[in-house]
Amino acid sequence: MPGKYFFLLALLIKGFAAAAQEPHYVTRNGQIVLTQTGASHFALLPLRCAEKELPYKTGITFGDSSLITAPKNYHPAFFGCFDWHSSVHGHWMLVRLLKLFPGLPEAKQVRELFNKHFTEANIRQEIRIFLPKDNKSFERTYGWAWLLQLQDELLGWNDADAQRWAAALQPLATELSKLTCSYLSKLVYPIRVGEHSNLAFGLSMMYDYAVHRHDTALSRSIKEAAMRFYFGDKNCPFSWEPGGSDFLSPCLEEADLMRKVLPASAFISWLKKFMPLLFDKNFTIKPGEVKDRTDGKLVHLDGLNLSRAWCLKGMAAVTKNEHLLKLANEHLEAALPQVASGNYEGEHWLASFAVYALTSKQQD
Repeated sequence: MPGKYFFLLALLIKGFAAAAQEPHYVTRNGQIVLTQTGASHFALLPLRCAEKELPYKTGITFGDSSLITAPKNYHPAFFGCFDWHSSVHGHWMLVRLLKLFPGLPEAKQVRELFNKHFTEANIRQEIRIFLPKDNKSFERTYGWAWLLQLQDELLGWNDADAQRWAAALQPLATELSKLTCSYLSKLVYPIRVGEHSNLAFGLSMMYDYAVHRHDTALSRSIKEAAMRFYFGDKNCPFSWEPGGSDFLSPCLEEADLMRKVLPASAFISWLKKFMPLLFDKNFTIKPGEVKDRTDGKLVHLDGLNLSRAWCLKGMAAVTKNEHLLKLANEHLEAALPQVASGNYEGEHWLASFAVYALTSKQQD
């Protein structure tokens, strides 16, 4: 009998401790925001995979046998988390979290990881992949965009270690900026898909770096491309979305880019023609549904809910439309419990999307 009471007491103590623990995210002034407990929870995901070499999906083209080796040998900085771009935005996420939560319990581990990965020698090796003709399009434009977001985050951090890491990373950022300008000068049509090659998403992410870091060649190229490809668009067919493996919304990503390149009044005028349904207070968007989170393609829909959320939040901030913020929160609430699902297919990348959605820069 005493054993039974001790067991019940232990359950009560465990319950009180759980109740006292800070939640992963809370609602403040209508916004769902990340807490330090949540930041720590999310940080563990890329830390677990940043040096996990396999499984790995390479995107390079083998022009000869020199690259038939472990990915770590040609991606010494970004070889974990299943693929190059997921590794890059996992590193971005850790920078973002450490900036926002300096007391993060994982801070020492994060700094040790960066000291290993962000060295001049490692970044020189990373650049070599982009130089041969066969690989100039490697990770275009999705991985390029996350790399420039990562560098933007480092350069905007008043921290001695961060400035050293940024100095090591800058040659790669410069190379990708040049590749982007060259690519846009030759691109005749926009790429309107719901996955990695979506042009509006890539340009939107890279535009932040270009503006903040005074890369005028890049910012001018992006703005010219945005106006050329998107300014005349009307009545985006949002009812066609989502596709079965989308993690980006072609319509909302385009709107998110135009929000950045246009003055607020011009953007609102453009948006009323492009997506007039967003101004209907009865308009609803059903979050994407995932039936199998062990399927790497189907789990993309969890990411779609997060990317939709950050696009809607950005538009809500400009248009002062609380209904859009409500829709954003509905998508966050649908996706956030799924970020750490226990399935590597989603866990290696979804935390980055969650942190970007919860800490989007219009909230800074």
